[in-house]
Amino acid sequence: MSGLAGKTVLLTGAAGGIGEAIARGFAREGARLALVDFDAARGLALRDALRAEGAEAHFAQADVSTYAACEQAHGELTAALGGIDILVNNVGISPKTQGRALRVWEMPPAEWDQVVAVNLNSAFYMARLCSPHMVAQRFGRVVNMSSVAGKAYCDIVAAHYAATKSALLGLTRHWAAELGEFDVTVNGLAPGRISTPLLKSVPQEINDAVARVTALRRLGTPEEVADACLFFASDEARFVTGQVLDVAGGWLMT
Repeated sequence: MSGLAGKTVLLTGAAGGIGEAIARGFAREGARLALVDFDAARGLALRDALRAEGAEAHFAQADVSTYAACEQAHGELTAALGGIDILVNNVGISPKTQGRALRVWEMPPAEWDQVVAVNLNSAFYMARLCSPHMVAQRFGRVVNMSSVAGKAYCDIVAAHYAATKSALLGLTRHWAAELGEFDVTVNGLAPGRISTPLLKSVPQEINDAVARVTALRRLGTPEEVADACLFFASDEARFVTGQVLDVAGGWLMT
């Protein structure tokens, strides 16, 4: 991918399976990394591993469900790296109770509020913080991590997850229109079932059932999501904006 070397990337949810793959992908292309995650131990370990491999990487611990925490993390990272050229709103949570998603009459309001704050509000907070620099320099890239569950019914997630991922699709289109005149592109990714460490807590029969109804007959890898993310951030996608790309192997095709 061209045009990524020397660019500064702010990545939320950096220490998760998909987040780490995205971070490593940008590092291979010579980008400078501003990593954000709630898990300080894993975030610092990733930062140190990337530095050992020659990348310029910085980490800020943050609970991105609050604007104050996002503002503090953004301040720390831009003080070290300068303005953000590429924002990847990757963070996302999908709580389960005893291995299953709760239905509407079972769900505690506090759980709904938490998922909305982490999955959706954080994307607005980070875009609000990063976009002024992009507008001023007349260049920027924003990639929002949605999900196929935001486009079609998926019974293995709950309504809060589906609602936030659907909302990210609307934000992607709206921000693309708002920011386009400043040469800032905004696109989204809709992963399907991706083989991350999180799936180890899911019964194998569930993952096997998803694989059987996926056109490619397998789960995806974090690296396959990362490749799509790097494309949207690269010069190759400079005339692509307001789009959402399924990275799902043909699962839940709409």
